Formats: sequence, structure tokens, C-alpha cells
Amino acid sequence: MLSRIFVNGGIAGLIVGAAFFGFAASGTLVHGALGMVIGYLTMLLALSLVFVAIKRYRDSELGGVIRFWPAFGLGLGITLVASLVYALAWETTLAATGGAEAFVDQYIEQERAKGASPEALAEMDGFRAIYANPLLRMAVTFTEIFPVGLLVSLLSAAMLRNPRFLPLRRG
Repeated sequence: MLSRIFVNGGIAGLIVGAAFFGFAASGTLVHGALGMVIGYLTMLLALSLVFVAIKRYRDSELGGVIRFWPAFGLGLGITLVASLVYALAWETTLAATGGAEAFVDQYIEQERAKGASPEALAEMDGFRAIYANPLLRMAVTFTEIFPVGLLVSLLSAAMLRNPRFLPLRRG
């Protein structure tokens, strides 16, 4: 089961990390509502591997039956690995594209061009202080994807604990 956690979690983390690396490397930073939609849809797509891994484990090793807690544990393990890989991928992206300071400067300039108020721009300088610390930055990045994976793990475990939901097909 540990290999399933590392393989599926690594692949999920790389999918999301590669998507954001592609956006950042192209110089296209999508902020605001559109950025959130693209980001969370990419996370959901990548974390669909949680569902697939639980289903395969249930069917191939458990004869088509799994209890909630083992299914949730598998999903949570995959989520932890995916979140860590995603955070490391973001750190790599920042290093390859000019660093955290350049990212924050670009973000503030985009907001200034949109006509952000002086108060909002001053608040973004607080963001600069947090983003300057790599450990805080990694923690913030980790918490972007982890709640999504937690929700996917809960839903997958709840659905797949029922052996009648997408039953094992023998034959």
C-alpha cells in the first residue's frame, strides 16, 4: 500500500506542479477568480488519482470490499505526498523564474495596474514578508492543495466503502 501512496501522490503532485510551472515559466500569472478556477480544477484533476488508487486497491487486493478508514487512510497518504510534491514543485518554479521576490513584485504590479487601493497594496507588502521565508512559503503552498485532497479523500472513501458503488467486475 505504501508504494501506491508514493506513486499516486507523486504523480498527482507532479501534475499540479507541472501545470503551475508551465504558467509561471511562460510569464502568464493568472490571478483572481480565473486563477483560482484554473488552479482548483487542476488540483481536482490531479487528485482524482486518490479515487482511482482506492478503487484499484479495493478491487485488486481486497476482493471488491474496503472499509471507510483504510480507504480514507490511503487517500490521506496520497494527499500528503501530493501536497509535499506540489510545494516542492512551486519552490522549484520560483527558483527557475527569478525567485519569490520577483513573483511578489509581478503580482503587486498587476494589482497596481488594475487600480488597487493604497491600503490593498500595503497589505500585499505583508504578503511579501511571509513569502520571503521559505518555510512559511512552503507551508502556505502546502495548505493550498491539502484541503482539496482531504475532501477528495473523504468523498472517495465514503463512496467506495459501498461495494455496490462501481463494483468489481469478475470475468
